[in-house]
Amino acid sequence: MSTTVVDRGVWSPRRLFGDVLLPRATTLALWAWVVFNLALVGWVGLQSLKESGEVWISPFGFPDSPQWSNYATAWKAAGFSSAALNSTVLTLLGSFLIVALAAPAAYVLARSTRRVAGPLTGYFAMGMSIPLQTVVIPIVVIKLSVSSFMIDWVTGWWDNRITLLVFQVVLSLPFTVFVLTGYLRSLPTEIEEAAELDGAGPLRTFLQVVLPLAKPAMTTVLVLNVIGLWNETLLALLITPLPEERTLPAALLSLYGSMQYSSDWGALFAGITILVYPMIVLYLWLGRRIVEGMTAGIGK
Repeated sequence: MSTTVVDRGVWSPRRLFGDVLLPRATTLALWAWVVFNLALVGWVGLQSLKESGEVWISPFGFPDSPQWSNYATAWKAAGFSSAALNSTVLTLLGSFLIVALAAPAAYVLARSTRRVAGPLTGYFAMGMSIPLQTVVIPIVVIKLSVSSFMIDWVTGWWDNRITLLVFQVVLSLPFTVFVLTGYLRSLPTEIEEAAELDGAGPLRTFLQVVLPLAKPAMTTVLVLNVIGLWNETLLALLITPLPEERTLPAALLSLYGSMQYSSDWGALFAGITILVYPMIVLYLWLGRRIVEGMTAGIGK
């Protein structure tokens, strides 16, 4: 039986490409993408402090004198007061409802020994693959039907923002349940058995034992849902057409429609900054916790 000794000092072309060139090229490309996005975010912030003519004359230069009034102009022209309130309430309430509904569902799927648990988890994963654009018509039909039913038969009034909240929660559940299910499956069952020996029932075990251990994953899905709901545009345009019902993304589109005729580009960039920067700050603040929550269960 013959053995072949490979000299570690000799690099084959395949090994050189797979172990050295490809990882370094990937790292370089990722860093280039990060730098490009950071530069783009900074560039938008600079444009928001310029006069309209200065945006075109010196697009990559610093503003001669910062025009902080652009933010006030954008805020008033787009009706950002009501839009910011709508976005804040819908985002916070929606994110809380998503996690509150997804956590017990994920726990049941993670700990259930029934044969149906696996397929159900797969169905939640399939829900993430359905593009929102493919269900636009059913969403509009349901929205009109619910509004008519509530006004004609139940309450005599209806607010489309409630419909928007329901759709945001429902459409965000598949991702949240899928992530939490994977994390909860990585937790050892011995901790729940110990709680059962101490006299804790299933509900008490879930609330006092499992949820504290699942805090990293829950923080991750909470922050990701906050970012997603804050930036949601298509649903808001479909379900909340009235100006007083608009969220910030819809109000920003309205601002663009008005500013392109008045050519107040500084105010338009200020509106973009108002919408985008809060989520960037949130992600920078909690970015490490998001990564930890996504990877905490891998090695367990």
